[in-house]
Amino acid sequence: MTVRLLLARPLPGTVGETRRVVHVFEVPPENTTPEQLIALCGSAFGPGQLELLDRLRGMPCESCLRRTPTDPELIDRSAYGGR
Repeated sequence: MTVRLLLARPLPGTVGETRRVVHVFEVPPENTTPEQLIALCGSAFGPGQLELLDRLRGMPCESCLRRTPTDPELIDRSAYGGR
């Protein structure tokens, strides 16, 4: 089974500038709209709080990186153009 991941960071003004790190999230199952997205590090964000990114930009969340799958066979890269 593959894991679909997305990258996002808090929008300006939702947190202090030094806390606007890029978090890693598992893509929610199809046909579901969660009330919050929970990053791999455990940080939770509600609607209108995140900027979706097409690639890593800026400082990454180190806790999310530690929890990101490292086996390339488990990661579905189709959302990022197969990169």
